[in-house]
Amino acid sequence: MARLILQFAEDQYCYKTTLTVRITDINAANHLSNDAMISMISEARARFLYDFGITEPATGDASVIVTDLATTYRAEAHARDQLQFEIGITDMNRYGADIIFRITRPADGTLIAIAKSGFVFFDYRASKVVPMPASFRALFPNATSVA
Repeated sequence: MARLILQFAEDQYCYKTTLTVRITDINAANHLSNDAMISMISEARARFLYDFGITEPATGDASVIVTDLATTYRAEAHARDQLQFEIGITDMNRYGADIIFRITRPADGTLIAIAKSGFVFFDYRASKVVPMPASFRALFPNATSVA
């Protein structure tokens, strides 16, 4: 079976935040569970967007809605580990882009996971996908684009 390979250019990361693995994030094998990692990625995404002026849910016409998530795990994380989430934008298109994540444990430099989360802009009042606002695109001049 083919394995997912996620690789992103260093210049695409433009934001960092740190989250702590809670005891409730640990599974029966005594490491960070898959569902907890997804929740941590969601929290890191929300912090990233908020700090760039995008609120979830939107207070205006368009909001960000997640379309997919891919994660590759490289090492285990344990309770009370501090994890650093480096975040960026790549593959911009007319309606959205990918938010990318590199998750490390700064205490020992271990790469824990790499992930990407696709999103589009969505107008909840009209219940449809809408074009990416030019103001959002302008926030990330180094982001790669796709047709």
